[in-house]
Amino acid sequence: MTYDLICERKGTPIRLSNPRDAYAAFGRYARARTERFVTASLNGAHDIIKVRIITIGLINRTIVHPREIFRPAILDGAVALVIGHNHPSNRLDPSPEDLAITRRLREAGELIGIPVLDHIIFGRDGFLSFVERGLIPPATID
Repeated sequence: MTYDLICERKGTPIRLSNPRDAYAAFGRYARARTERFVTASLNGAHDIIKVRIITIGLINRTIVHPREIFRPAILDGAVALVIGHNHPSNRLDPSPEDLAITRRLREAGELIGIPVLDHIIFGRDGFLSFVERGLIPPATID
């Protein structure tokens, strides 16, 4: 179930040019006491269409499935996605589960033509970008 707590901007579009921009878009959830898995749907210029909380989990995990990630993105007409989730512990290292779901979501995105550009793990004191850390290669957009 998608929690349609959505951030829609009516003013100047926010463009995601780097992981720090994604952290700024997701940062409002950094102090949450439970995990939030969020997405930013992007248009062709990488402007944010919508930021959504997809799932709210427990202190140390949340369940994520590709259909819950991509259904709203398809409805948004997204050309790409950036995904992220907070770590309430403030430890930013990805778990084996984080790595596995990232691979699964990237594969699903490639299949349907909505690439996952990056996965951002964030906390109160900063963020980790899977692309910057070399955990996933940069995505290509056709």
